Amino acid sequence: MTATLKLFGQAPWSAKLGVVLIIVYVTVALFAPVIAPYGERAIVGFEYEPWSQAHPLGTDNLGRDMLSRLIYGARNTVGIAFATTVLAFLLGGAMGLIAATLGGWTDQLLSRLVDVMMAIPQLIFALLILTIVGTSVISLILVIAVLDSTRVYRLSRAVAMNIVVMDFVEAAKLRGEGLWWIIRYEILPNAMPPLVAEFGLRFCYVFLFISALSFLGLGIQPPTADWGSMVRENATLISFGDITPLLPAACIAVLTIAVNFVVDWFLMKTSGLKE
Repeated sequence: MTATLKLFGQAPWSAKLGVVLIIVYVTVALFAPVIAPYGERAIVGFEYEPWSQAHPLGTDNLGRDMLSRLIYGARNTVGIAFATTVLAFLLGGAMGLIAATLGGWTDQLLSRLVDVMMAIPQLIFALLILTIVGTSVISLILVIAVLDSTRVYRLSRAVAMNIVVMDFVEAAKLRGEGLWWIIRYEILPNAMPPLVAEFGLRFCYVFLFISALSFLGLGIQPPTADWGSMVRENATLISFGDITPLLPAACIAVLTIAVNFVVDWFLMKTSGLKE
């Protein structure tokens, strides 16, 4: 704990701000039912009520409290994006490390499959598949995770290719160590810094991608609160000079900037660069 606090104290102001903002988002997401003044789906007034003491951010197109929807949106949007990113890294990272370690036909087969998937624009591919399989939360996570795992595969393979030629990996092979032992104890520890940094960047991308799909109507479905769909549902208010529809977009932008601040600092620490 002391070492963590010391490391945080040495961080630049941008990284400190990013960490604080991320903690705020996580806290809001975890304790949304306690923090929100109303239920996620509760209709508590007339449609498009202005900001007031009862409804600090007004109401949406169905009369639901915007502040409560914004708070619940943190749990849904951030939680689903995090789960999707973790799954994408498990799939893409494992395949990339295996391809680099085994080489040969395994590497060629996996790489060509990934090339084919990456040749199709990701948004169009996702829209097509989600239209076919439906837009449940499970299908949304699986489809985006599979599509995003191709990017993770390329990075993990590239990093591992530079490690498998090292002497300590060759020595492990000569000792007769198995594939998973070599990956777990020789390759993965040395590949972790770029992969952790990429995790932060991938999370931002998936977070924005899910919000974009929700804005288009194929992401997280109503009545579940989601920042992307909240912008679409209340976009009419912009014509009347009301900034309420921009608040979910601002939440998306602030979290993206915060994560990038932390990722930049982490890359600087692991690369040995100075400010």
